[in-house]
Amino acid sequence: MQLCRIWSAKQNEGNTINCYLGRERYMHMRRIWIVILLVMAMGSQAQHRTQVMDSDIRTLRMRYMIEALESSGTVNRPYLVLPESGVIDGSEAENTLEISFDEMSHDVHQYSYRVLHCNRDWTKSDISSYEYVDGFTTADIVDYEHSMNTQQAYTHYSFAFPNEDMQLKASGNYVVQIYEDGDQDRVVAEVCLRVVEPLVGIEANIRANTDIELNGRYQQLDIDVQTKALNVRDAGDVKLVVEQNGRLDNQVVLEKPTFVEPNRLRYMNQKSLIFEGGNEYRHFDIYSTYYAGYHVDRVQYAQGEYHALLDIDEVRGTKNRNAGREGLPYVTERDANGQWLVNCEKTDYVDTEAEYMWVHFVLPVEQYLMDGHVFVGGEAFGNQLSALNRMAYDAEHKSYYLYAYLKQGGYDYMYYVQGKNGVTSLPLEGSHWQTENAYAVWVYYTPFGGRYDRLVGCKVL
Repeated sequence: MQLCRIWSAKQNEGNTINCYLGRERYMHMRRIWIVILLVMAMGSQAQHRTQVMDSDIRTLRMRYMIEALESSGTVNRPYLVLPESGVIDGSEAENTLEISFDEMSHDVHQYSYRVLHCNRDWTKSDISSYEYVDGFTTADIVDYEHSMNTQQAYTHYSFAFPNEDMQLKASGNYVVQIYEDGDQDRVVAEVCLRVVEPLVGIEANIRANTDIELNGRYQQLDIDVQTKALNVRDAGDVKLVVEQNGRLDNQVVLEKPTFVEPNRLRYMNQKSLIFEGGNEYRHFDIYSTYYAGYHVDRVQYAQGEYHALLDIDEVRGTKNRNAGREGLPYVTERDANGQWLVNCEKTDYVDTEAEYMWVHFVLPVEQYLMDGHVFVGGEAFGNQLSALNRMAYDAEHKSYYLYAYLKQGGYDYMYYVQGKNGVTSLPLEGSHWQTENAYAVWVYYTPFGGRYDRLVGCKVL
């Protein structure tokens, strides 16, 4: 497809988009999915990720059950807390999750799920299921609803987790695998989650005065962990995982503290805790099929599908030739740190009445970046950089572009560049110490003789 056809469509006063040939587009998407599935199949020791492995599955979501029951418009990165009873039984909506997804037809499929316990690096742990689950280890998904009044037919599946039939009793990392027709080798999606047993106290702060610069591009964390309840004998038994905005590409694992004090581990002045501040996330709202929402140039209907043509973006970083060497100045803007939610107008049943739309991203860049690939990042894409959110380049119009099939709602996103060395950076976005980011600090404890990584603390900044 040529980008010029998109732009001509945006200038066209008619109601059609000439660049869309349905069969060609779907065949292209199918080829992308085949490549992804082959790569996944070759990785026998691959780490688990929240991801979709079937092209007919969309809008995989995990949220607190209380948010689902109240139809809350808030967005959180949920985790579960192990209570004093030692068992999470699903009786409290604030400590129970709803996992849901859409299958892109009105055919009824037989989906089931199972739960696996994982190490801190999301590889499967060695403990038996009876050590982390009370009840059954597998269950069928029986709650589903067909979409109503939508051009794209889909079926919405959901289930509560944990529940009275499947209760969790160990802290750590978990993956919920969703599979089809009772065949556990036919996994269509998996959801990663954490269970915390709050045994340590965590104090942390973010500073712009980093070990490599002052009030520039970076932010640095200092962390104190109070370990009195653990009686830690070897500081190497404690590992920290630090995440910025839920991202996986720049996640940090801390093996050793800077200082060891009685009942306290201090992680100070560690260069691994220096992060690019980045920029505030861009965002758009496709709540309506009739009107252009925030950062949407127009909504069009063509060949039985809706298309949301976003406003053409501007490079905010060093690749903007009209800006200085450091790019455009920082501008304060409220965002959701990369998250998203489903929302549409004139209905209280967004799960089954929200429409699917082709969203058009366009980012003008003078030259093709020879040193890396450009991706549209954010939790809408599982915070991963893959063929599904990798942008193509149109040399004629000197722009990167991507088409993504998304459910109506509000979305945060950002443009990442992944170099050939696998390192991700933000030359198209700019990086500022003032940027408001969400950092999560996870504390794992594996004492001598321990058989799995206990998750003993969490702090969200």
